[in-house]
Amino acid sequence: MKAILNHLFENRSFAKEEAKNILINIARGQYNPSQMAAFITAYCMRSSTIDEMEGFRDAMLELCVPVNLETENLVDLCGTGGDSKDTFNISTLASFVVAGAGYKVAKHGNYGVSSGSGSSNVMEYLGYWFTNEINTLKRSIETAGICFLHAPLFNPAMKVIAPIRKELAVKTFFNILGPMVNPVKPKNQMVGVFSLELARVYAYLYQKTDKNYTIVHSLDGYAEISLTSDFKTFSNQGEQICKLAELGFDKLNPTEISSGHSVPEAAAVFMQVLNNQATKAQTNVVLCNAAMAIKTICPEKSFAESFDEANVSLQSKKALNSFKTLLTN
Repeated sequence: MKAILNHLFENRSFAKEEAKNILINIARGQYNPSQMAAFITAYCMRSSTIDEMEGFRDAMLELCVPVNLETENLVDLCGTGGDSKDTFNISTLASFVVAGAGYKVAKHGNYGVSSGSGSSNVMEYLGYWFTNEINTLKRSIETAGICFLHAPLFNPAMKVIAPIRKELAVKTFFNILGPMVNPVKPKNQMVGVFSLELARVYAYLYQKTDKNYTIVHSLDGYAEISLTSDFKTFSNQGEQICKLAELGFDKLNPTEISSGHSVPEAAAVFMQVLNNQATKAQTNVVLCNAAMAIKTICPEKSFAESFDEANVSLQSKKALNSFKTLLTN
């Protein structure tokens, strides 16, 4: 580890294989907590390179618990987090809306680190029991249209590093890796990222895959479609600036999509949205993200058509039924 840290202190980057080996050694417990904390801290003081991200990603996928749900055309809605905006659980809610609209969702999630409530925090609080038991996950897909994959159950590196991430309580490169290492390897993916620089790295990496993808970044720094500013997308169809006015939405105040800074408050908003008792701002943010995921699966559809599908799912309580069914599996 001393050599690795000196490498970082000299502001040098790692080759793809070097990065892969570092993460494999982390997962195998070859470094003590102080060494891992030092590495994470030093690494995050500069930007990640494409080679490093590829190496880290390949290590995670190589080590992860294999999952074959025997279901085609799955979609994941997963953000990097790390934007320090403390929004409610928008992508998780949008996942249930997409499932309610008839698509199959393999939602990858974890506990929040730099935010008040990650997807795993709110799901656990609302009564979901995490599992990596394949038959249970298959049954969830079949009956609820969605399964939830709690990252530490599927990747040893996530489990090893979890206590250190919690103590540091800041975004790390594990935030960046999360969306890329869904063990199901879904065909379709919508990813929210916290910076344009990272969005471009993601776009380059996803161009080298056979996925249908949309990478989203709100221009005021949110790792999702926040409706607090115009947003940019990178997809199989290229780059695009999406203007709120052209989509028919007014600009929101950031306070309108806050989580309340605690898991119980985030969970309360979560259930209000699913029960059609949320504010218009909260509902529209969820529907816009769900719509973009639907459009990722079906690029021939317009955003308006996709939004309508999402709205029907939410208003008809199909999204709520998907959530309730998942909890009972």
